[in-house]
Amino acid sequence: MTHTVGSLATLVQGEVRGDSDRVICNAAAIESAGPDAVTFVLDESHVSRLQSCQAGAIILNAKIAAGIASNSSTSLIVVNDPHAAFQRILPQFRKVRGRPARGISPHAHISPTATLGENCYVGPGACIGDEAVIGAGCDIYPGVVIGAGCRLGQDVIVYPNAVLYDDTSLGDRVIIHSGAVIGADGFGYRFTEGRFIKIPQLGTVEIHEDAEIGACATIDRGAIGPTIVGAGTKIDNLVMIAHNCELGKHNVFASQVGLAGSCTTGDYVRLGGQVGIKDHVRLNSGCMVGAKGGVHKDIPEGEIWIGYPATPEAEQKRLVFSLKRVPEMRDQVRTMANQIATLMKQVEELRGQSPEELRKAG
Repeated sequence: MTHTVGSLATLVQGEVRGDSDRVICNAAAIESAGPDAVTFVLDESHVSRLQSCQAGAIILNAKIAAGIASNSSTSLIVVNDPHAAFQRILPQFRKVRGRPARGISPHAHISPTATLGENCYVGPGACIGDEAVIGAGCDIYPGVVIGAGCRLGQDVIVYPNAVLYDDTSLGDRVIIHSGAVIGADGFGYRFTEGRFIKIPQLGTVEIHEDAEIGACATIDRGAIGPTIVGAGTKIDNLVMIAHNCELGKHNVFASQVGLAGSCTTGDYVRLGGQVGIKDHVRLNSGCMVGAKGGVHKDIPEGEIWIGYPATPEAEQKRLVFSLKRVPEMRDQVRTMANQIATLMKQVEELRGQSPEELRKAG
């Protein structure tokens, strides 16, 4: 499908600077956009990437546009939010597949005691257990397993081969991606008489509305009470949430994050990739941990911690800068040691001289 720069600008309520009749037939990233493509600049930090950009049209804000020299070969679309505008334009050049047709496959396995709301899709090979309750408008893709007693709200999407263990609860509009396992037993054992004895995991998992769980993520059930994922929280692929964790609202965890048992978070907590959190740690609202950080104690509200073990950002940077100076400091210490040795030798030589010899030497 082709558009003109002008028609795209109208779609996003933007202002055209340059040729509004230029034909655009693709959308691409800055580095790969050609003369027939539209791209966007997220913020000032990305302006340098425009130096080699060949795009026919660029979506950007007024501040960035004012600092760019006019170029007759490129049209500008000036908007308040370039990212949102690009996301509005992108579907014009990509095929967006709709939801699967409503209906239940004859190859699905559904308990006679389960309840399904209206306008659901249940794919072949899906298995829904006893007394499960599925809300209206849900998409249950092929190979999904929904255990006995599970509760799903409205418009929930569970992608292929995800597993919900018994009594898992999902709020409205929750998305569970392929291969995720929700409600497996927590990793709880007692060491008795030389062997590990399993502690029964009799809690549940509650995932509140608008949360999204990435592919192959795992969220364990609580030992007694529920493991909780707050409303709007987004969990990336391959994340591990252990038993009895309680996550606040609108958290964002990147891939390979791991939370040990009984961790709690406030709202709007952000964790970079491969962050590890010790058991029973509290991450207060608005705090952030940089990638590969290892957290061993509570983080106060709004603070940014990095490193292993994780400490406040400024403190960790001072430590890193100090470590970079170690070779220089080592050379300085070696020089000082040699100087001290020389001085000590001179002192010993002076101690061995008589007063008359010292007067002559002076």
